[in-house]
Amino acid sequence: MKKIILSGLLLTSTSLFSQLNPVITSWLQNTTSTLGSHYVSGNPTVIQDNVEANVQTVQYSSNWAYISTNGIPAYPTGPFSDGNPSLATDQNAIFKISLNPAQNTGTLTATNGGNIGVFINGVALFDYRDGVAWNTATNSLCGGLPGMSPCPGGPGSSYSWNRDAIPAEKLGFDCSKGHPAMGNYHHHQNPSAFNLDLSVISTICDLYAADGLYAIDSTVHSPLIGFAYDGFPIYGAYGYKNTDGTGGITRIKSGFQLRNITARTLWADGTDVADGPVVSTTYPLGYFREDYEFLTHAGQPDYLDAHNGRFCITPEYPNGIYCYFATVDANWNSAYPYVVGPYFYGNKTAAKVTSITETVTTYTSTASLNEKSIEVSVYPNPSNDLLIIQLNGLNKTNSAIELTDMNGRIISKQTILQGSTIGYLDVSTVYKGNYLLRITTNNQTKVIAVSIGN
Repeated sequence: MKKIILSGLLLTSTSLFSQLNPVITSWLQNTTSTLGSHYVSGNPTVIQDNVEANVQTVQYSSNWAYISTNGIPAYPTGPFSDGNPSLATDQNAIFKISLNPAQNTGTLTATNGGNIGVFINGVALFDYRDGVAWNTATNSLCGGLPGMSPCPGGPGSSYSWNRDAIPAEKLGFDCSKGHPAMGNYHHHQNPSAFNLDLSVISTICDLYAADGLYAIDSTVHSPLIGFAYDGFPIYGAYGYKNTDGTGGITRIKSGFQLRNITARTLWADGTDVADGPVVSTTYPLGYFREDYEFLTHAGQPDYLDAHNGRFCITPEYPNGIYCYFATVDANWNSAYPYVVGPYFYGNKTAAKVTSITETVTTYTSTASLNEKSIEVSVYPNPSNDLLIIQLNGLNKTNSAIELTDMNGRIISKQTILQGSTIGYLDVSTVYKGNYLLRITTNNQTKVIAVSIGN
């Protein structure tokens, strides 16, 4: 839904105000009973699940939005090649998120293990950590993973050197850069598929074809992809260079960088702590969160603050709001602190709840009537066996794909599901010749000429 700007007019209707709020209007509501799916190791065929994907309902009151979701994306999940026995399972969750986020002017709240936000498809956001730390008493890793001894003090205890999930658990992420914790499927990082990065650092997509929530497009402002537990929005990797909405589109950059260290004896602020392992091929720089330091980039508005955000104008917030960004480097590989952290900017008020205890209004999405068309890439073209259709940006509705001959006869068709970005057409048995590929999305149709077997 496009946001309406009312100048010089005080809105007195709570219902009208709420419906203008992107915390209400931005979710991918599943109105077609789309089901989730998954891969199992060794089998490149997607297995259909019986749990509905994306968001089921959005309800709101004067101050809160309630997002009911199973926590399952439309894109396939798995497999998880590090031995994780879990599958993405129904979370039956209700996320309660503030309609009126505010800066925390007191003691900052650190992000934590587990949910710290939710993406617009209802999938959970975790911070950098994976629950593993360095036990200085035994000079070894400790945590809750198989084969590891528990950390002294248990979960929530403080450690000097905390492992970063992104490099440490890369083997266990699926093509969409996610994995489950006891069934709770989540992303720690930018939810765009590995094989869409400029430098591909995982081969998991080679066998288990999948995609992510959105595809990075460096030519347009990235979509709003979620909300943190302090209620502030999360955007993809690109935005306006200047915070006032000017300066063109640029990659929005993390203010953190790796420290120039070979020994782990001090934190970035100079605090002398119990020693961690020396930097090595086993424990490379970046393996622990404390390997990073924050630098203020004065006069460079495209760099983010220590929370991984900035106050800026976006397409959904023409008057400006504080925003987090899912940061990536120049190769589009995830960049620490990835989305939010290590501290929230605002007051952490959101939570999972088991029921709604106040009067609410149900919101019906009109995204398909208002969103702009998505740019499409088709490759290879010509093709002998497989056509790949890639939707750039965020796909907010089911998109119909039809391959027709020059007389309009349908040869093959498929649907790219809401909240996913990619489709495949097997053309290995199609006669050699010229055809038309018809993509219909957001009530608009684009036709692309393709050549088969030429």
